[in-house]
Parts: sequence; C-alpha cells; structure tokens
Amino acid sequence: MADDPPPPILQLTPLNPAFRDDPHALYRQLREHHSVYRDDMAGSHIVTRYKLARELLNDRTMLRGPDKVEPPGPFNLRLMESFEADPETGEKRSNSILLMDEPHHSRVRPPIAKALYARAAKCKPLVDEIIDEKLDAVEPRGGFDLLNDFSIPLPIDVIGAILGVDIERRAEFRDWSEGVIQVLNPFRTPEQVAYLERSGEAISTYFEEQIADRRANPKDDLISDVVTLQAEGAELTDREIISNLIGLLVGGNLTTSDLIGNGVYALLTHPEQLAKLKADPSIVAQVVEEILRFDGPVDITARVTPRDMEIGGCPVKARQSVISLLRSANHDPDIFENPDDFDVSRKPGPHVAFGGGSHICIGAPLARIEAQAALVKLFQRFPNLRLARPDEKPEKRTLPFFNGIQRLDVLI
Repeated sequence: MADDPPPPILQLTPLNPAFRDDPHALYRQLREHHSVYRDDMAGSHIVTRYKLARELLNDRTMLRGPDKVEPPGPFNLRLMESFEADPETGEKRSNSILLMDEPHHSRVRPPIAKALYARAAKCKPLVDEIIDEKLDAVEPRGGFDLLNDFSIPLPIDVIGAILGVDIERRAEFRDWSEGVIQVLNPFRTPEQVAYLERSGEAISTYFEEQIADRRANPKDDLISDVVTLQAEGAELTDREIISNLIGLLVGGNLTTSDLIGNGVYALLTHPEQLAKLKADPSIVAQVVEEILRFDGPVDITARVTPRDMEIGGCPVKARQSVISLLRSANHDPDIFENPDDFDVSRKPGPHVAFGGGSHICIGAPLARIEAQAALVKLFQRFPNLRLARPDEKPEKRTLPFFNGIQRLDVLI
C-alpha cells in the first residue's frame, strides 16, 4: 500500500463491504504508510495514528465548526446545511455544542453539563430498574435480539426518563433519533434528507412545547433543570436549549446502544474474557474501557486548524478540516500492546473513543454507567447467554462513521 494512493474517506465507512467486514486490515496499512494524508474528496486531512489524534483532540485552540473551513469541502457543506444564522451577525453557526466554537461553546456547555452530570450522578437506581424491566420481558422467550430488545430500548428509556419525556412517546423518540443523526451523514440520500427534516421538525416542536410547560409547571427532570438555570442567569437561548436537548437524546441513544451491543458481542466471542467478568463483576469498569478501545461506537471526529501548522510532518494551512480515525488510533501498536487482542485485563489506557479536549463527549459518564450496569446484570441474569448463530458474523449498520450491529440474536 506504500505506493498506492490512500483511500478516500468514503472507503472508510460501512458503505464499503471490505471495510465493514474487516476495518482493521485497512487501518493497519494506513497507520504504517499514511499517518497523515489529504483526501480531496472530503476536503480534509486524515489522521490515522494515536499520538497525532490525541494531540489534535487535546489542542483547545483547534476549531470545531465546519463553517470555519475555507474553502469548505463537500463534508463541510453538507454539515453546514443544518446551521442557523446568528441573529446578530447573520453568520451561520450551530446551536449544538457538538459543533460549536468559542465564545459560544464555553457559554453553552457548562450549564448543560452541570444539569446532566447532576442527574447522571444519581441515576444508577433508575438504570438498574429499566435494565431489570427489559430482562424480565425477554426471559420467558428463551432467546431474543440483543439490539432491538435490549441495548436499543435501554438507553432511550434512560435518557427519556432523565429528560422527562412521556414514556408512551419513547418509540417516537427512537425514530426521531434515527432521523436526526443523519445530519452527521454527508452521504445522505434524498430519502434520508426527508427523514432528517421530518424528524428534526417533530422533535424540535416537542421540546418547544416541553420547555413552555416546564416554565409554568416545573418537574423533577433535566428539562426543568436547564430551564431553571436559564431563569437564574445562564446565558442560553431557547434554540440552544432545544438543540442540545436533541443532542443529548441522540447521543444518549444510538452510541450507547452500539457500545452495549458491541461489548456483548466481544464478550460472547471471547469466552475467556467473559469468564473474567463473571468471576469478578467488580472489574466491569475496566471491561467497558476495553470495549470502548477495542470496538468503540464512533469512527471519526473532526477539527479545524486555526492557523498554519504541521501535523505529523505534513504542512496544513489554516482553516483546514482534519479528521481523526478514532478506531484506528485505539489500535495503534505504539500505544497499545497487541492492540487487536480483546483483553479485559489490559491496564486501562487513554483511549480516544469519546474524543478529547473541550469537546470530549458530554454524555460519556452516563454511557459508562449504563454499559457497566447492563453487562453485569445481563450476564448475572443469563449466565449461559450465547450467540444463536455463532458461525455467522452479525450484520453491521451502514450509517457512515458509526460502528454498530444491526441485529444480534442470542439464546438464554
């Protein structure tokens, strides 16, 4: 591969069957021959090795908004379609902290994080209760689809309860989440665009109504917490609250579902590692960190250079997009010994599954709580849990830049 041109980013998505089947074969070649390269199709530089990715993620001078890229590449143009115009400047910017830069990011993220982390710190009993409900429902059946019967509904019910979403509407929220996440898919089809627009309008309207209701009738939930912080002086617009509640819903749903699904599959296909967890459930935090490193739910994250700089010996001009391949970085042999081995006894390393720096995943603490509780309770309730079709690889979802299983049938 040294003499071959490196692949465009499209080939590093589940849309490419070869990548979907064995992403790490391609990642290994890229790390060896192309630690940094330019992808003209994406209009971005691609970083494949851990040290460079970590440096970029921890550099708080790096920009996040795709509107900062000059000239904007195809990826950035697709992302910018969802941006709204700032009423003061007329410039398009995101109201979500996911793609927000200063000075807005340090104004919006702290109150949202304060409210979320306070709820997450006391949510363990709620998480345990919801897990037990899901396991009670599948126990009489003798077998079930781990994704659709457990790891998908669990996070949506947890974040829904924390937010204060009506329980009878949580199926709608799952559907809306699947639609809204298409905003991060630069290859979306006309049908997916329509799904995105329909879902975005529905979920925005819902949260607008809930914010108005909480102002009149506060409840014991996250929406009320954020509305109260706003009333007490937090500089948040209603549009910023809505955008970030949507972000919490989507982030607290799809990626946590994939974390649990990927983790159960890794454990079931590595019985010697599962035996360690069964023998000592107290190691579950370490197990979850190894799952995040070994088969994390997110493939990439991007930054924008604030100035002319050099990345891994490659000169990069100011205002250029730089994409870090997170799963490649987490399998870098310079950092992780035998990186392609799944080893829950591995000393927890500084993986980048949640990104890093000021834009590190805001939902990481909640995702860890859910995944840890789910794994312990699942294998305690069903100690003989096994794959229904152990000789078949499960089908992967094809959403670009996300790593998850479509369906995983298991037997009790």
